[in-house]
Amino acid sequence: MAKAELIIGLDIGTTKICAVVGEAGEDGVDIVGIGSSPSTGLRKGVVVNIEETVKSVQKALEEAELMAGCSIRSVYAGIAGSHIKSINSNGVIAIQGGEVTQRDVDRALEAAGAVAIPMDREVIHTLPQEFIVDDQHGIIHPLGMSGVRLEVKVHIVTGAVTSAQNIVKACHRSGLDVSDIVLESMASAKAVLTEEERELGVALVDLGGGTTDIAVFSGAAIRYTGVLPLGGQNLTNDIAFGLRTPVLGAERIKVKYGCAMADLVSVDEIIEVSTVGGREPRRLSRRLLAEICQPRMEELLSLVDQELTKSGCKHLIGAGVVLTGGSVLIDGCQELAEQIFNMPTRIGYPRNVGGLRDVVNNPKYATAVGLLCYGAEKEGSERKFRKGNENIFDRTVKGIKDWFRTIS
Repeated sequence: MAKAELIIGLDIGTTKICAVVGEAGEDGVDIVGIGSSPSTGLRKGVVVNIEETVKSVQKALEEAELMAGCSIRSVYAGIAGSHIKSINSNGVIAIQGGEVTQRDVDRALEAAGAVAIPMDREVIHTLPQEFIVDDQHGIIHPLGMSGVRLEVKVHIVTGAVTSAQNIVKACHRSGLDVSDIVLESMASAKAVLTEEERELGVALVDLGGGTTDIAVFSGAAIRYTGVLPLGGQNLTNDIAFGLRTPVLGAERIKVKYGCAMADLVSVDEIIEVSTVGGREPRRLSRRLLAEICQPRMEELLSLVDQELTKSGCKHLIGAGVVLTGGSVLIDGCQELAEQIFNMPTRIGYPRNVGGLRDVVNNPKYATAVGLLCYGAEKEGSERKFRKGNENIFDRTVKGIKDWFRTIS
């Protein structure tokens, strides 16, 4: 298997680090390997211990390499955390020659990206929302159109320089090159959203371990991104405190028995809870566990709803909300979200991938699979660009040869 054909998505999360290996083909991406490791070097999506993060990354990579039968050298890494901020901007230029060229598009994007940001922040993405040629709005691909004025509206995502540097540093110490750093909510969207949802208007909510990532799409373009410093780890801590059980035991109980709505649980249902200090396990009502889970989930989803309202984009959401991430699998999460958002809600699973798709068919792998899809899309466009340039070169050489043939 050629190394050039392999693409690796690396989700460096608060509770887990996941590496997914894929092979790009004409029909999409085939999953050929996956590795996962508990994450102990991050807090709320930000690296706080480089050495621990490196160990976790290396362990996840070893598993992925073993399954895929390859050696991993470069990755597409995700970034999240409350330091992520986004703004909308626009740029206007005069079209040279009366027809929009790639150079005009690049100039317009450069003009839109020329915004003042603090020295301790850097631009992670500049994402086009729409182009306007003269007075014609809603243009996605303006190349070749006639006009005198080109305007572009963009969504600019920025993050703390140090947070991005620490992710790159952790990858380098693990023997990896970073092909690109990608906003995790954007990656998750590539994995779980449909084109119809993006067009009609949808909010993606990725409930991770330490953060909750939000992205709003409308008219096939991204309109808003945000990150809340709360996630499934807060729920785990509530369970550990409320049931007086170790954090690892609380995580197991949350995954196996957790429920976001107490009314869905029978009072007679009993679960076994491990205790601290080597004491005998206790038997408790699952209803008690649900009564601990519900307030935290209500708080988290209510904060997301407030964030959507504050963004001014909630009226754009026509297709509803898509929940993904490891924390959405507890019973009643979808039903509670529908009540709080007052709109249709579904659980988002990774889609549009082949190969070992059953292995990654879980919302907790949405970000890693999305990073893989992002990498495949980017490298595919680069290959197409290079191929196009090669064709131009071949035609030029052929023309020169023909000219020499005519004069000889």
